[in-house]
Amino acid sequence: MSSKERILGRVRRALADVRQDDTPYEQAVQRGYLREHGERSVEQTVDLLAENLADYRAIVHRSDADGLAGLIARLLRERAATTVLVPPGLDPGWLAATDVGQVPDRAESTPLELDRVDSVVTACAVAIAETGTIVLDASPDQGRRRITLVPDHHICVVRVPDQVVASVPQALERLDPSRPLTWISGPSATSDIELDRVEGVHGPRTLEVVLVD
Repeated sequence: MSSKERILGRVRRALADVRQDDTPYEQAVQRGYLREHGERSVEQTVDLLAENLADYRAIVHRSDADGLAGLIARLLRERAATTVLVPPGLDPGWLAATDVGQVPDRAESTPLELDRVDSVVTACAVAIAETGTIVLDASPDQGRRRITLVPDHHICVVRVPDQVVASVPQALERLDPSRPLTWISGPSATSDIELDRVEGVHGPRTLEVVLVD
C-alpha cells in the first residue's frame, strides 16, 4: 500500500459517519453579489480597461486588425528585439511585418533559453475592465504559462470587444477552471517594507497590451 492510498483510506474512514450534503454545489453558496458595478456601454467598458491597465503601468495601444502587424513590428523594433517567442496557435499574420527571429514554444526549452529571448507575443482568454486584468489560459494562441513569465517583454493582444468583460464574475463564466490560468494585472512587480517598487521579479518587466478593434 502506498502512502497516498494509506492517507486516502484514513480520510474515507473519518468521513464514514458524515451525512451526505444534499444541497447541489450551485445552490450551496448564495451569489447575490453585484456582477457589474454600474452600467456602461461597450466603448466605456473598453475605455475603463485601458485606464486600469495603464494605472497598473502596462503600456496600452489601440489598433484595428489591418494595422496590428505593423504595430507589433514597431513595438519589437523599439525594444531592439532580435528574437520573439511565438505560441503554436498564434495568428501568423500578426508577425508578418517583422523580420525578428521567431522562437517556437517548445516543451524542452529550458528557463535559461527562455530568458535569452527578447520578447513574447500572445493573445489572451479574457480581459477584465474593472480590475485591469488580462487572463491567459494556455490556449494555442497563448502558449505555455512559462513563456509569459520568463521573457522580459510581453506583448498581449486583446480582441475588442469580444474578449472584454466588465467584472471578475463575468470573466469566470468564460473560463475553464481546469485549465492553467494566469491572471496578469500590469507588469510583474513587488515592493519591500519601505515600499520601494521593483519590477520584473515574477514575470516580464514590460507589459504592452494591444486592444484590437
